[in-house]
Amino acid sequence: MKNQTAIVGGGWKAVVSVLRYAKKIGPLNLIQTLRSRNACKACAFGTGGQNGGFRNEARRGIEICNKNIQAHLSDVRAGIPNSVFLQYSVDELSAMSGKQLEDLGRLITPLYKKAGDTHFSPLDYQEAKAIVSERMRATKAERSFFYASGRSSNEAAFLMQLMARLYGTNNINNCSYYCHQASGVGLTATLGTGTATIQYRDLDKADCIFVFGANPASNHPRFVKTLIHCRRRGGKVIVVNPAKEPGMVRFASPADWRSMLKGGEKIASTYVQPHLGGDIAFMQGVAKYLLEKNACDKAFIAENTEHFEAFAAGIRSLEWCDIEASSGLAREQLNEVADIYAASENTVFAWSMGLTHHHHGVGNIETLVALALMRGMVGKPGAGLLPLRGHSNIQGTGSMGFTPTLKQAVETKLQQKLSSELPKAKGLDTMACIHAAHKGEMEFAMMLGGNLLASNPDTAYSTQALDRIAVKCFITSTLNTGHVNGAGGEVLILPIKVRDEELQSTTQESMFNFVRMSSGGINRFPHLPSEVQLIRELGLALIKPDIFDFSVFSNHHSIRSFISDVVPGFSRLATIDERGEEFQIDGRTLHTPEFPTDNGKALFSLHTLPIRKKCESTNGKQAFILTSVRSEGQFNSIIYDERDTYRGQDDRWVVLMHPEDMERCGYSSGQTVTVSTDTGSMKDVRVKPFDVRPGNIMVYYPEANVLISKQLDQRSFTPGFKSVAVSVQ
Repeated sequence: MKNQTAIVGGGWKAVVSVLRYAKKIGPLNLIQTLRSRNACKACAFGTGGQNGGFRNEARRGIEICNKNIQAHLSDVRAGIPNSVFLQYSVDELSAMSGKQLEDLGRLITPLYKKAGDTHFSPLDYQEAKAIVSERMRATKAERSFFYASGRSSNEAAFLMQLMARLYGTNNINNCSYYCHQASGVGLTATLGTGTATIQYRDLDKADCIFVFGANPASNHPRFVKTLIHCRRRGGKVIVVNPAKEPGMVRFASPADWRSMLKGGEKIASTYVQPHLGGDIAFMQGVAKYLLEKNACDKAFIAENTEHFEAFAAGIRSLEWCDIEASSGLAREQLNEVADIYAASENTVFAWSMGLTHHHHGVGNIETLVALALMRGMVGKPGAGLLPLRGHSNIQGTGSMGFTPTLKQAVETKLQQKLSSELPKAKGLDTMACIHAAHKGEMEFAMMLGGNLLASNPDTAYSTQALDRIAVKCFITSTLNTGHVNGAGGEVLILPIKVRDEELQSTTQESMFNFVRMSSGGINRFPHLPSEVQLIRELGLALIKPDIFDFSVFSNHHSIRSFISDVVPGFSRLATIDERGEEFQIDGRTLHTPEFPTDNGKALFSLHTLPIRKKCESTNGKQAFILTSVRSEGQFNSIIYDERDTYRGQDDRWVVLMHPEDMERCGYSSGQTVTVSTDTGSMKDVRVKPFDVRPGNIMVYYPEANVLISKQLDQRSFTPGFKSVAVSVQ
């Protein structure tokens, strides 16, 4: 195995990667789009808005992120000629990889496939909108669903959920059910708020930052720069991840000349590798040591929390041997982390899907909140909780009500502004919509961006489910596997302008609850409508004016004014046009220990210690726990590069395994194996060595989805993508 500690994340590899993407995009095109006043198209940590494309929301420094540049690679491409769709049948397109489909270019003409057709046919927008509205009118609203990714604008998300509800359904969901839904549920249950409790500037005040179940070196590289700065001022960075990610050991930020000159800087001061699914045990072990050492903030707990005594009694009753078995960590390691935490004055806890993608995902988050509350690390500046969200506006999509259930305050305000009643039936979550489709109970689906198929577990089942939907309408800018697999029935694909091409400004929300405004203005394809325009026109065609007149939303300012009246915390959206002032959403940052719960207090929650399944071999099959992971060359389900340079992998059809496990199983590097579950299998996958905790293995997403069962966390309805019992043969 390569010495992974010698591999540096970022650095010249990132520079070369950027240059490679820049060559494909065109240097002038890249400079134009990066300098524009548009929010970053990648993660919700990103730059942009009215500060300019090179600056973050704290308005300092020059920020360049290769994830943002990757996202532009999708958009700054030539249009796909109509001849491509005459040349390739839907079956032939479905045999292409996600990268091959992406590389075809931008969609510039609406496409239509009738039921039974073998090819897509171009048509004009008027025909396409007429077909969509006609099919929707012919469908009972309860037999439809609407889905959105987090790359759209607040304005587009708000209009589509409004159209769907006026149409008559609450089957409205977004991709958060397959990423951070457990974060929202767990945070809301314990703190009364479902988003980050800190602002961007709080990271500068932290003397200790935990990073749980995340690989920001690949997925949120600008966050790693804040970790470098934390280390420079003498702070501690504790990384908790079963995999020893090279970029979280050492990283050179191209936006920081000092780290580049040094050939990278150490990121983790302490790196802890628990078992997959061992996070509750890890956190409860740290909590047990804090109790034993009397290292809790008793005054904070007494004044601002509830249920501490029951939590503490449950933690004290745990046996160290059970904690060690469940976490995979020695007591001494847990004590070391607890000592660092106990010495901290300001701790920030950050995490990603390594905590949420479990059948006890909400339990992970609530246990993390309890750990923070034990030392009063919520409710003051410089400390708190930070879910590292992926899509650039996934949080805004939820704020706009693109959810099965509207928050009561939003529903009340919205109802006051409408002349018709909103639907009362309980809306279905994402997986429930797929189940209904599989049973033949869904006739129509509209998807705003994203790749619903690639986001789902059990690929075979999900493909069958989508195949059984009579009419599917995709609003998108490029082709992906979800458009051409499960493509039974009628399919309409409607291309749109992307964020920096909008002719009117749009807004997005960062993971820090900060609203940015994107100016748009790069008109690459003048004939394409914007997302907002297309949705408004569909609303005009579908919803009768006496119910609601969508023509009032011809101007984006009017949409923002409407939102400001309806969504709590967004009142300043009404004046963002004339003032140009981006803003922090009211009522979300917790800089004082006043929690938006029923009684103003935060809640401790105790969870049962998960039992670690034994990894034993039977009949030549080796048992492991598997996690799906993303590579440096991808963003969410979009593959920009088959290579994963940070992990030293040349392609994606691999299973990453610890060398000790390879030796135990008799596997050599590059040997092919079959990875199986009751759900499906991956054949002829090559074994490669990697520093992941023994007994655990890693496979790339979305390829691994064929192995993932449909079993869900019963509180967040999120699949367990990160702790899957598998056999390797």
